[in-house]
Amino acid sequence: MRAVVFERYGEPAEVREVPDPEPAPHGVVVRVAATGLCRSDWHGWQGHDPDITLPHVPGHELAGVVETVGDRVTGWRPGDRVTVPFVCACGSCAACAAGDHQICERQTQPGFTHWGSFAQYVALDHADVNLVAVPEDLSFATAASLGCRFATAFRAVVQQGRVAAGGVGRGTRLRRGGPVGGDDRGGFRRAGGRGGRVAPSAGAGGEVRGGGGRERRGDRGHRGGGT
Repeated sequence: MRAVVFERYGEPAEVREVPDPEPAPHGVVVRVAATGLCRSDWHGWQGHDPDITLPHVPGHELAGVVETVGDRVTGWRPGDRVTVPFVCACGSCAACAAGDHQICERQTQPGFTHWGSFAQYVALDHADVNLVAVPEDLSFATAASLGCRFATAFRAVVQQGRVAAGGVGRGTRLRRGGPVGGDDRGGFRRAGGRGGRVAPSAGAGGEVRGGGGRERRGDRGHRGGGT
């Protein structure tokens, strides 16, 4: 397959031919139809992530079509249109049992723990836990944005900020600091749709005012999916 590969951190990547991935028994290989570019990809390319080994293929915001299926996968077959969350959970650890798949103790992440979606094909683990069907009327480009930026924004606004339409957190103010990125836009839309108010800010250190509580981090400090 053709893929974007970098051999050294911070140096130019190149498109080259590399071996096709093989699915794990619990996983699938997806033919990539759309992939996004995230700030986390830049961090990986800069060498800020300890999970990456060189040479490396980045990319974690993706959607496409199932190409091959592992022997233990029961819910998916070749030809299915799918996307996937940024954090691929194991489905069986204590965090997963509590419903906190985004901080799975044995998580894998395409583009970090293994080669990602800047390629024609990408391997995804624990398909029956992680894959999400993409309906025919939803474009692959739109679906590729859901697993990282919008999932991050949803959790930040709804679960961390406690913004709920007509309920706890109604009237919450979402304040932005710095340039607006994909997560910011998704958070603004989610907050506005659930009764929150977006407050523009020229300063840094934006905040969501609402419910409290600390969240364990599953994103190695800079990855969006563990918010």
